[in-house]
Amino acid sequence: MIGDDQATWAAHAVCRTTDPDELFAEGAAQNQAKALCTGCPVRTECLAHALDHRIEHGVWGGMTERERRAVLRRRPTVTSWRRLLESARAEYGRRNMEYQEPSEGWSQAG
Repeated sequence: MIGDDQATWAAHAVCRTTDPDELFAEGAAQNQAKALCTGCPVRTECLAHALDHRIEHGVWGGMTERERRAVLRRRPTVTSWRRLLESARAEYGRRNMEYQEPSEGWSQAG
């Protein structure tokens, strides 16, 4: 059963219409599954869900089960991956905005 929180973000996932067998592939086929995650608008929520719930199988948020286990081993004290990843995404957005060029109409003196 999908929880309310998961249902909210899962409805926007790129993989929502994909055959589940493709997401629970093994070996080299996992790279194809991970490619689906590239550019997905809910990649962060998906990965956080898998990490917070210790999901052991499949590709979630662009990471295989082996990659997620490695992340969990490196950061054993994290109590909420969702909070951590959303915070990191917000910080990335703030930093990215600082480095964007000025809006249209800006001309370079030269």
